[in-house]
Amino acid sequence: MSQYFQIHRRDPQPRLIKRTAEIIRENGVIVYPTDSSYAFGCAIDNKNGLESIRRIRRLDDNHNFTIICADISQVSNFAKMDNETFRILKSLTPGAFTFILPATRETPKRLQNAKRKSIGIRLPADPITQAIVTELQEPLFSSTLIFPGDEDAMSDPEDIRDRLEREVDLIIDADVIPYEPTTIIDFTGDRPEVLRQGKAIAHSLE
Repeated sequence: MSQYFQIHRRDPQPRLIKRTAEIIRENGVIVYPTDSSYAFGCAIDNKNGLESIRRIRRLDDNHNFTIICADISQVSNFAKMDNETFRILKSLTPGAFTFILPATRETPKRLQNAKRKSIGIRLPADPITQAIVTELQEPLFSSTLIFPGDEDAMSDPEDIRDRLEREVDLIIDADVIPYEPTTIIDFTGDRPEVLRQGKAIAHSLE
């Protein structure tokens, strides 16, 4: 049976954020809010947690997984960036963007797209997300809470609890979060390409 925390979205309670980080460090899988939807999360070195998320979502090896970073300095440990890419990311973050970047040699293969050798990066503006990765002092592995056959992520924490309370270790209730997909920008080609126009607008690429 999972734990269930009600956390204030604008002013997260430090005690609950600290306990959330402890659960993640203890190889727990959590459901938490971002600025675009609810998502699954676990420590980036938690192989079993990643496989649990893959099983629940029925994902194959070609799925683009995402890691949540606290700042751009963390991004450089996992993704290759030239000066122009760095400038664009800095101008767009924090926000509801997912950046597809070439993975560094240090990035575990289980986090990469198997074919493209790329990694999805997010720096969300949501206060709870920011508080969690700041407390962790390392990135968080993440995957949007969308079930097989569904087009939208689950938005109501009570419904999430009914469906997942025996599948995950912690569910964070930050009220209903309507699903608004992130804007996906691919930096693996010769120039940045918007693969999906979502909630956020990349004015610097217009």
